[in-house]
Amino acid sequence: MTTRDLYTHLNTNGTDESNDLLWQVPASGSARLSWEYDDGRERLLALYQKGKDKQWDGAKRIDWSLEVDPYDPLGVPDEAMTLYGTRYWDLMTDKDKGELRHHYASWQFSQFLHGEQGAMVCAARIVESVPDLDAKFYSATQTMDEARHAEIYGRFLKEKVGLLYPINDNLQSLLGDTLRDSRWDMPYLGMQVLIEGLALAAFGMLRDTTTKPLPKQILAYVMQDEARHVAFGRMALRDYYKELSDKELREREDFVVEGCYLMRDRLRGEEVLANFGIPPAQAAEFTERNEYLQLFRALLFSRIVPCVKDIGLWGPRLQQAYVDMGVFELGDSNLDQLMREDEELAERLDAERFAAEEQARTAEVAEAVELGRTDTP
Repeated sequence: MTTRDLYTHLNTNGTDESNDLLWQVPASGSARLSWEYDDGRERLLALYQKGKDKQWDGAKRIDWSLEVDPYDPLGVPDEAMTLYGTRYWDLMTDKDKGELRHHYASWQFSQFLHGEQGAMVCAARIVESVPDLDAKFYSATQTMDEARHAEIYGRFLKEKVGLLYPINDNLQSLLGDTLRDSRWDMPYLGMQVLIEGLALAAFGMLRDTTTKPLPKQILAYVMQDEARHVAFGRMALRDYYKELSDKELREREDFVVEGCYLMRDRLRGEEVLANFGIPPAQAAEFTERNEYLQLFRALLFSRIVPCVKDIGLWGPRLQQAYVDMGVFELGDSNLDQLMREDEELAERLDAERFAAEEQARTAEVAEAVELGRTDTP
């Protein structure tokens, strides 16, 4: 069975997207090569070293032998389902609810997958276009990280969930704007700050609510990498934006404002409800009222707002937009602490998993020794 066979073919516009699975984005801008081979910035080189040290193999670190029920892949509460509390939910059988969980998990992880491929392309674009060699070094390691993430999410969807959704129209729009821009800093801003920041919030909420060990492993280990990626974007952009004029900063702030509104208002999984026959107006109403999604929207910018403030994009229009969204106070969040917690949680998960495996091996050996002893004449 091919990937094409696993796609749902209904997007938000009700049109069939199954005939073309290749998206071509015209490239612009310059490739920059630097003949300056001095050591570069100590912070970025330290991050590059960490990027090398922290490479891992998704086929080995993750326990793919764990079983996943495709009709309850994440084990999230009923309240997380957009239709919960509506008349549609009351009319659903247990089988119907399982189908809904199946589709929501597929939609969420499909957007993660498409976003990771976009991140891989953006990281490669940064290698090509960024003028500084130390930034090229680190973004080369990030390109490998993003390839690993796309591999892992793709494998989870194909082998464990068995269903894929096309990329959300608005995520594709933001990714396209990021890739088409000729300015070398825009892949940083669009991907490292906005799309990666959004992804981290979504990853974190699922990581902390899922009761299933396989998706928890995947999300925790991916987030450990993403902590470095956000740090990279902050370092590079903070240095560069100090040099820009007020006009250039306003242009970038406008891009951030538009991207944030787009993600807040349009990335809600209404495509799933379309596949269950829910009219678009009702789907929008249900996503707006659902308490779980309200909590998610409140957390959506927990990584973006403090990062935007930290890199120096904090003009009046941007601040007012965050006031309107109700997330202005997140600008004072401790982003470094959040990233440390992401890394530490992945390390703890490793320690717990491998300690349990070692105990199991020890018990097997002890059992074999005991059997040998009792069988001895």
